[in-house]
Amino acid sequence: MKYSNRGGTVRVVAGTDDEAVIINVVDQGVGIPARDLDRVFERFYRVDRARSRDTGGTGLGLAIVRHVANNHGGDVSVRSREGEGSTFSLRIPTKEPS
Repeated sequence: MKYSNRGGTVRVVAGTDDEAVIINVVDQGVGIPARDLDRVFERFYRVDRARSRDTGGTGLGLAIVRHVANNHGGDVSVRSREGEGSTFSLRIPTKEPS
């Protein structure tokens, strides 16, 4: 919510396929510059350090999400366009690997 414009929406959509539970978090916020997309899951990485004081946080949230997803055999990804918002997708397998 803190990266969305006032009155913007954030949707959480959950579902399954034959192999996994998929959770998508979709916002209409400020988006993430293409140059930063590969780094947003790094520990302590902040896209906009100038805004860090206003929004708070440590830059650990997405790194923790990736760590938990990987520990469960899953993954997390992001699609984003500046000015249009972002979609974060978390995928966790429903079965243990054989």
